[in-house]
Amino acid sequence: MPLLGAHMSIAGGYYKAVNAAATAGCDCVQLFTKNNNQWAGKPLTDKDCEAFKGALAEHGITHPISHDSYLINLGSPADELWKKSIDALVIELQRAEQLGIPYVVAHPGAFTTSSEEAGLQRIAAGLDEVHRQTPKIAAQVLLETTAGQGSNLGWRFEHLAEIIAQAADPDRLGVCFDTCHVFAAGYAMQDKKDYLATMRELDKTVGCDRVKAFHVNDSLKPQGSRVDRHAAIGEGEMGLEPFRHLMNDRRFKKVPMYLETPKGDRDGEDLDVINLRTLRSLVA
Repeated sequence: MPLLGAHMSIAGGYYKAVNAAATAGCDCVQLFTKNNNQWAGKPLTDKDCEAFKGALAEHGITHPISHDSYLINLGSPADELWKKSIDALVIELQRAEQLGIPYVVAHPGAFTTSSEEAGLQRIAAGLDEVHRQTPKIAAQVLLETTAGQGSNLGWRFEHLAEIIAQAADPDRLGVCFDTCHVFAAGYAMQDKKDYLATMRELDKTVGCDRVKAFHVNDSLKPQGSRVDRHAAIGEGEMGLEPFRHLMNDRRFKKVPMYLETPKGDRDGEDLDVINLRTLRSLVA
Protein backbone atom coordinates (compact mmCIF):
# COMPACT_ATOMS: atom_id res chain seq x y z
CA MET A 1 0.00 0.00 0.00
CA PRO A 2 1.39 3.47 -0.86
CA LEU A 3 2.40 5.84 1.97
CA LEU A 4 -0.38 8.44 2.00
CA GLY A 5 -0.85 11.57 4.07
CA ALA A 6 -1.83 15.23 3.88
CA HIS A 7 -0.69 18.76 4.64
CA MET A 8 -1.92 19.69 8.12
CA SER A 9 -2.14 22.94 10.10
CA ILE A 10 0.30 23.69 12.94
CA ALA A 11 -2.20 26.04 14.63
CA GLY A 12 -1.96 25.44 18.38
CA GLY A 13 1.32 23.53 18.15
CA TYR A 14 3.36 21.41 15.77
CA TYR A 15 2.12 18.21 17.40
CA LYS A 16 -1.43 19.23 16.43
CA ALA A 17 -0.54 18.62 12.75
CA VAL A 18 0.48 15.06 13.66
CA ASN A 19 -2.68 14.50 15.70
CA ALA A 20 -4.81 15.73 12.79
CA ALA A 21 -2.95 13.41 10.41
CA ALA A 22 -3.59 10.45 12.72
CA THR A 23 -7.29 11.33 13.02
CA ALA A 24 -7.61 11.43 9.21
CA GLY A 25 -5.91 8.04 8.85
CA CYS A 26 -2.66 9.33 7.34
CA ASP A 27 0.61 7.39 7.17
CA CYS A 28 2.67 10.60 6.78
CA VAL A 29 2.29 14.36 7.23
CA GLN A 30 3.37 17.66 5.65
CA LEU A 31 3.40 21.00 7.49
CA PHE A 32 4.79 24.53 7.47
CA THR A 33 7.34 25.13 10.22
CA LYS A 34 6.25 28.79 10.48
CA ASN A 35 3.67 31.15 8.94
CA ASN A 36 4.19 30.59 5.20
CA ASN A 37 3.27 34.17 4.29
CA GLN A 38 5.73 35.86 6.66
CA TRP A 39 9.52 36.11 6.55
CA ALA A 40 10.10 35.80 10.29
CA GLY A 41 9.00 33.01 12.58
CA LYS A 42 9.07 32.46 16.33
CA PRO A 43 12.13 30.41 17.32
CA LEU A 44 11.37 26.74 17.95
CA THR A 45 11.62 25.64 21.57
CA ASP A 46 12.83 22.27 22.84
CA LYS A 47 9.26 21.72 24.05
CA ASP A 48 7.89 22.28 20.51
CA CYS A 49 10.33 19.76 19.06
CA GLU A 50 9.84 17.13 21.76
CA ALA A 51 6.03 17.34 21.52
CA PHE A 52 6.19 17.01 17.72
CA LYS A 53 8.54 14.01 17.77
CA GLY A 54 6.54 12.45 20.60
CA ALA A 55 3.30 12.73 18.62
CA LEU A 56 4.93 11.11 15.56
CA ALA A 57 6.08 8.17 17.69
CA GLU A 58 2.76 7.88 19.53
CA HIS A 59 0.66 7.74 16.36
CA GLY A 60 3.13 5.88 14.14
CA ILE A 61 3.15 8.73 11.62
CA THR A 62 6.29 8.54 9.47
CA HIS A 63 7.97 10.67 6.78
CA PRO A 64 7.20 14.15 8.17
CA ILE A 65 8.00 16.78 5.56
CA SER A 66 7.86 20.59 5.53
CA HIS A 67 7.07 23.16 2.86
CA ASP A 68 8.97 26.43 2.71
CA SER A 69 7.55 29.97 2.70
CA TYR A 70 5.76 31.18 -0.43
CA LEU A 71 7.73 34.45 -0.17
CA ILE A 72 11.05 32.80 -1.06
CA ASN A 73 12.26 33.36 -4.64
CA LEU A 74 15.76 32.10 -5.43
CA GLY A 75 15.19 32.95 -9.10
CA SER A 76 14.82 36.68 -8.46
CA PRO A 77 17.22 39.01 -10.33
CA ALA A 78 16.78 41.56 -7.51
CA ASP A 79 19.73 41.12 -5.13
CA GLU A 80 17.84 42.17 -2.00
CA LEU A 81 15.04 39.61 -2.49
CA TRP A 82 17.52 36.93 -3.62
CA LYS A 83 19.66 37.33 -0.48
CA LYS A 84 16.57 37.50 1.73
CA SER A 85 15.35 34.27 0.11
CA ILE A 86 18.67 32.52 0.76
CA ASP A 87 18.55 33.56 4.43
CA ALA A 88 14.93 32.37 4.71
CA LEU A 89 15.66 28.97 3.14
CA VAL A 90 18.62 28.49 5.50
CA ILE A 91 16.21 29.06 8.41
CA GLU A 92 13.68 26.61 6.88
CA LEU A 93 16.38 23.90 6.80
CA GLN A 94 17.48 24.71 10.36
CA ARG A 95 13.89 24.46 11.62
CA ALA A 96 13.34 21.17 9.77
CA GLU A 97 16.53 19.81 11.32
CA GLN A 98 15.36 20.78 14.82
CA LEU A 99 12.05 18.98 14.27
CA GLY A 100 13.71 15.89 12.77
CA ILE A 101 12.20 16.55 9.33
CA PRO A 102 14.38 15.17 6.49
CA TYR A 103 13.05 17.22 3.55
CA VAL A 104 11.91 20.79 2.85
CA VAL A 105 9.79 21.20 -0.30
CA ALA A 106 10.57 24.42 -2.20
CA HIS A 107 9.23 26.00 -5.38
CA PRO A 108 12.38 26.63 -7.47
CA GLY A 109 11.66 30.32 -8.14
CA ALA A 110 10.53 32.84 -10.75
CA PHE A 111 12.82 34.80 -13.08
CA THR A 112 10.46 37.87 -13.16
CA THR A 113 12.32 40.50 -15.25
CA SER A 114 15.32 38.40 -16.32
CA SER A 115 15.22 35.26 -18.52
CA GLU A 116 14.57 31.56 -18.05
CA GLU A 117 18.29 30.75 -18.35
CA ALA A 118 19.33 33.53 -15.97
CA GLY A 119 16.65 32.40 -13.50
CA LEU A 120 17.86 28.79 -13.52
CA GLN A 121 21.46 29.93 -12.92
CA ARG A 122 20.31 32.21 -10.11
CA ILE A 123 18.40 29.36 -8.39
CA ALA A 124 21.42 27.02 -8.59
CA ALA A 125 23.71 29.76 -7.21
CA GLY A 126 21.22 30.48 -4.41
CA LEU A 127 21.04 26.79 -3.45
CA ASP A 128 24.86 26.66 -3.42
CA GLU A 129 24.91 29.54 -0.93
CA VAL A 130 22.22 27.85 1.20
CA HIS A 131 24.33 24.68 1.23
CA ARG A 132 27.47 26.64 2.12
CA GLN A 133 25.67 28.05 5.16
CA THR A 134 24.28 24.67 6.31
CA PRO A 135 27.22 22.23 6.03
CA LYS A 136 26.19 20.04 8.97
CA ILE A 137 22.44 19.95 8.31
CA ALA A 138 21.01 16.64 7.05
CA ALA A 139 17.65 18.09 5.93
CA GLN A 140 17.52 18.45 2.15
CA VAL A 141 15.69 20.72 -0.28
CA LEU A 142 13.19 19.04 -2.61
CA LEU A 143 12.59 21.12 -5.74
CA GLU A 144 8.89 20.99 -6.55
CA THR A 145 7.50 20.62 -10.06
CA THR A 146 5.39 23.72 -10.79
CA ALA A 147 2.47 24.57 -13.05
CA GLY A 148 4.49 27.37 -14.69
CA GLN A 149 2.28 30.34 -13.87
CA GLY A 150 3.84 33.65 -14.88
CA SER A 151 7.64 33.36 -14.88
CA ASN A 152 7.75 30.43 -12.42
CA LEU A 153 10.44 27.90 -13.28
CA GLY A 154 10.24 24.16 -12.67
CA TRP A 155 7.30 23.41 -14.95
CA ARG A 156 9.54 21.46 -17.33
CA PHE A 157 11.48 18.49 -15.99
CA GLU A 158 14.47 19.97 -17.84
CA HIS A 159 14.38 23.01 -15.54
CA LEU A 160 14.85 20.83 -12.47
CA ALA A 161 17.55 18.77 -14.20
CA GLU A 162 19.45 21.94 -15.12
CA ILE A 163 19.30 23.38 -11.59
CA ILE A 164 20.55 20.08 -10.15
CA ALA A 165 23.30 19.81 -12.79
CA GLN A 166 24.50 23.37 -12.06
CA ALA A 167 24.48 22.90 -8.27
CA ALA A 168 27.85 22.33 -6.62
CA ASP A 169 26.38 19.68 -4.30
CA PRO A 170 23.62 17.92 -6.28
CA ASP A 171 23.45 15.08 -3.75
CA ARG A 172 21.79 17.49 -1.32
CA LEU A 173 18.86 18.05 -3.71
CA GLY A 174 15.81 15.97 -4.50
CA VAL A 175 12.47 16.44 -6.28
CA CYS A 176 8.83 16.66 -5.15
CA PHE A 177 6.42 15.67 -7.96
CA ASP A 178 3.08 17.52 -7.79
CA THR A 179 0.47 15.76 -9.93
CA CYS A 180 -1.69 18.87 -10.45
CA HIS A 181 1.30 21.01 -11.40
CA VAL A 182 2.75 18.47 -13.83
CA PHE A 183 -0.65 18.05 -15.51
CA ALA A 184 -1.24 21.83 -15.67
CA ALA A 185 2.27 22.22 -17.11
CA GLY A 186 1.18 20.08 -20.06
CA TYR A 187 2.31 16.52 -19.28
CA ALA A 188 -0.31 13.86 -20.10
CA MET A 189 -1.09 11.21 -17.49
CA GLN A 190 -4.63 9.93 -18.11
CA ASP A 191 -3.94 7.01 -20.44
CA LYS A 192 -1.50 4.39 -19.18
CA LYS A 193 0.78 4.92 -22.18
CA ASP A 194 0.81 8.70 -21.58
CA TYR A 195 1.53 8.23 -17.88
CA LEU A 196 4.41 5.87 -18.69
CA ALA A 197 5.77 8.31 -21.30
CA THR A 198 5.69 11.17 -18.77
CA MET A 199 7.50 9.04 -16.18
CA ARG A 200 10.05 7.96 -18.81
CA GLU A 201 10.75 11.62 -19.53
CA LEU A 202 11.07 12.32 -15.80
CA ASP A 203 13.50 9.42 -15.44
CA LYS A 204 15.55 10.49 -18.46
CA THR A 205 15.92 14.11 -17.30
CA VAL A 206 15.83 14.11 -13.49
CA GLY A 207 15.85 10.42 -12.53
CA CYS A 208 12.93 8.72 -10.79
CA ASP A 209 15.24 7.85 -7.90
CA ARG A 210 15.56 11.58 -7.11
CA VAL A 211 11.80 11.85 -6.42
CA LYS A 212 11.53 11.77 -2.62
CA ALA A 213 7.90 12.96 -2.27
CA PHE A 214 4.67 13.42 -4.20
CA HIS A 215 1.93 15.99 -3.82
CA VAL A 216 -1.26 14.21 -4.91
CA ASN A 217 -3.74 16.79 -6.16
CA ASP A 218 -6.30 16.86 -8.96
CA SER A 219 -6.42 20.00 -11.12
CA LEU A 220 -9.29 22.48 -11.43
CA LYS A 221 -7.77 23.73 -14.70
CA PRO A 222 -7.17 21.75 -17.91
CA GLN A 223 -3.95 20.08 -19.04
CA GLY A 224 -1.45 22.65 -20.32
CA SER A 225 -3.30 25.59 -18.70
CA ARG A 226 -0.17 26.53 -16.68
CA VAL A 227 -2.57 27.48 -13.85
CA ASP A 228 -2.09 26.06 -10.34
CA ARG A 229 -5.50 25.26 -8.80
CA HIS A 230 -5.93 22.08 -6.76
CA ALA A 231 -9.08 19.92 -6.72
CA ALA A 232 -10.24 16.85 -4.79
CA ILE A 233 -9.00 13.51 -6.14
CA GLY A 234 -11.03 12.49 -9.21
CA GLU A 235 -13.12 15.67 -9.13
CA GLY A 236 -10.97 17.86 -11.37
CA GLU A 237 -9.74 17.81 -14.95
CA MET A 238 -7.41 14.87 -14.31
CA GLY A 239 -10.02 12.35 -13.20
CA LEU A 240 -9.12 9.14 -11.40
CA GLU A 241 -6.93 7.38 -13.97
CA PRO A 242 -3.62 9.26 -13.39
CA PHE A 243 -3.94 8.46 -9.68
CA ARG A 244 -4.70 4.81 -10.41
CA HIS A 245 -1.47 4.60 -12.46
CA LEU A 246 0.53 6.31 -9.70
CA MET A 247 -0.93 4.25 -6.85
CA ASN A 248 0.13 1.08 -8.67
CA ASP A 249 3.56 2.22 -9.86
CA ARG A 250 6.00 -0.08 -8.05
CA ARG A 251 8.84 2.43 -8.46
CA PHE A 252 7.16 4.75 -5.99
CA LYS A 253 5.65 2.36 -3.45
CA LYS A 254 8.03 3.60 -0.71
CA VAL A 255 7.86 7.31 -1.68
CA PRO A 256 5.48 9.25 0.61
CA MET A 257 2.54 11.08 -1.01
CA TYR A 258 0.79 14.07 0.53
CA LEU A 259 -2.63 15.57 -0.25
CA GLU A 260 -2.83 19.35 -0.70
CA THR A 261 -6.48 19.22 -1.72
CA PRO A 262 -9.18 21.62 -0.45
CA LYS A 263 -10.03 21.22 3.25
CA GLY A 264 -13.47 20.98 4.83
CA ASP A 265 -16.33 18.52 5.35
CA ARG A 266 -18.81 16.82 3.06
CA ASP A 267 -21.92 15.33 4.63
CA GLY A 268 -20.18 15.50 7.99
CA GLU A 269 -17.06 13.65 6.80
CA ASP A 270 -13.59 15.20 6.59
CA LEU A 271 -12.49 15.78 2.98
CA ASP A 272 -8.98 14.45 3.70
CA VAL A 273 -10.55 11.16 4.85
CA ILE A 274 -12.60 11.01 1.64
CA ASN A 275 -9.59 11.75 -0.59
CA LEU A 276 -7.39 9.20 1.19
CA ARG A 277 -10.12 6.55 0.85
CA THR A 278 -10.44 7.33 -2.87
CA LEU A 279 -6.67 6.95 -3.41
CA ARG A 280 -6.52 3.69 -1.46
CA SER A 281 -9.45 2.28 -3.43
CA LEU A 282 -7.36 2.61 -6.62
CA VAL A 283 -4.64 0.23 -5.41
CA ALA A 284 -4.94 -3.02 -7.35
